[in-house]
Amino acid sequence: MKRREFIKGGLLLGAAGLGGALSLGALRPAAALPPTGAASGARRWGLVIDLDKYNQSADREKIAALCHRRHNVPDIPDTKTEIKWIWEDDFAHSFAEMESPYLSDRIKEMRFPVLCNHCAEPACVKVCPTQATFQRPDGIVNMDYHRCIGCRFCMAGCPFGARSFNFFDPRPYIAEIDPLYPTRTGGVVEKCTFCVERLTAGLPPYCVEAAAGAIIFGDLSDPASEARRALASGFAIRRKAELGTEPSVYYLLGGGGGDA
Repeated sequence: MKRREFIKGGLLLGAAGLGGALSLGALRPAAALPPTGAASGARRWGLVIDLDKYNQSADREKIAALCHRRHNVPDIPDTKTEIKWIWEDDFAHSFAEMESPYLSDRIKEMRFPVLCNHCAEPACVKVCPTQATFQRPDGIVNMDYHRCIGCRFCMAGCPFGARSFNFFDPRPYIAEIDPLYPTRTGGVVEKCTFCVERLTAGLPPYCVEAAAGAIIFGDLSDPASEARRALASGFAIRRKAELGTEPSVYYLLGGGGGDA
């Protein structure tokens, strides 16, 4: 089926009241899912971002730059069609549900790195009709670009705006293509993957490597992990936690970071 025919067929079935089991489940490819799991055996990977260290860093720009360069994220200047895996925003946009007229100047002036939250209950996975978006046993919400049909249901389902859509071929907008990671094509959605290709090799995500201690990565299910020790050292918040998706990205407001 062509993408347009697939989407049209799914919408017609839904309008006829045949339900998600037929319109989505029955049309899923019979082939097996992409390989899952991680060599480390972690049960739930997560990030803890120490905001004090992050905001004091003189090299914050290197974090997104390294991530985007290594994952062949195109540099498209138009904000309506740009592709982003990790970027900065202010408190009002990152935590709109916590906005208050009495916020301290310190919080107002902070910058917050935002990305895919790799939720424990990811809405994007539930609405994807082809399993192009799927959740691994270690909690990472990953993508198979070859399965993506560009329906953008995942973008509608994600409450964090963490996904980007390639409206056209992104490759002309990549200054230097890294051959170690696949490029995408027009009509495909993409997002942060917690650098699953590096985890397989026993390496941390690029953002962690570039953050020099401001971003901590670890197994949230392990009380002895560096991530859990960082969370125990101060007060942490998550984006839109009230929605029940259980984000795996935490923002530490004060505390001793991973040294606790």
